Amino acid sequence: MPVTPFADKLDLALKSLSMSRGRLAAALGVNKSVVSRWASGAATPSSLNLESLTALIASRQPGFTLLDWDRDLPALAALFGVEPAGTVAAPPGSVLDSLFAPVLESARQTNPQRTTPYEGFWRSIQPVPGKPARFICLYGLIRRSTNGLMEFRGGCAGLLCDGWLLPAEGKLFAVVLDSWGHTPIMMILNTVALPRATRLDGLCLTTLMDSNRTPIATPVVFERLGDLTGDRAADDGTFEELKTRKPFPDPEEISSEIRAHLVRDMGPAAAANGGELLLMSTLANSLAGGVMAAPA
Repeated sequence: MPVTPFADKLDLALKSLSMSRGRLAAALGVNKSVVSRWASGAATPSSLNLESLTALIASRQPGFTLLDWDRDLPALAALFGVEPAGTVAAPPGSVLDSLFAPVLESARQTNPQRTTPYEGFWRSIQPVPGKPARFICLYGLIRRSTNGLMEFRGGCAGLLCDGWLLPAEGKLFAVVLDSWGHTPIMMILNTVALPRATRLDGLCLTTLMDSNRTPIATPVVFERLGDLTGDRAADDGTFEELKTRKPFPDPEEISSEIRAHLVRDMGPAAAANGGELLLMSTLANSLAGGVMAAPA
């Protein structure tokens, strides 16, 4: 039986505990580069550091001992109660499983460096249909889950949305379910080529809450509200607080730039004057942006 590299075991432990490498380095009192060498497989912890690392994990995963590092990856995953790397949870025998499995697997294998720019607390902003001066906000979080996919959770006014963000072809494809109608909501968002995204934009396809559940497509903007702590329980608590915020902000709380982006003319008359014929989210007019690094 092949021996599982320590780096893979460390990666599994960090993901299951929702802990970043930086947070681990700070907790152990070592330089970030040391943890990076462990995570890349370039080095393994000294006896002293391994004992400290084990004690830290045991404080979050009771019963964890030095002997558990000798487990293979599936056994270690079972200990943490997560899926081992290389698996994507989906309903067995589902047609959708076979249809989307390649997309999910590709997203799961995405380098974490491509997904970490989007992890954090966010609010989405969309226009209220038929009321061009009103906007609705959904408050939530984006984080990499233990199965390698980017988890999205959002809520406001009793509405909850859960789903996944799938990076593909330079975009983020979101598929989430709302708790009211149990219907899918789909979004395509423009991405950023920077270490930390501060704003995303794109299009959202959903249905109105009318008797016919009328299909509707609208522009959407995501604004970063803050960063995750790496403590999953603490971040869940912050999400619970965020989703109690008012869903309909006062118009002046939304910048004029975002208001103009979300409510704009389109169609033949607009196109004749250089505007859009169809609802699009082009890179030329995108509001997506970011910064070089997260604040210290």
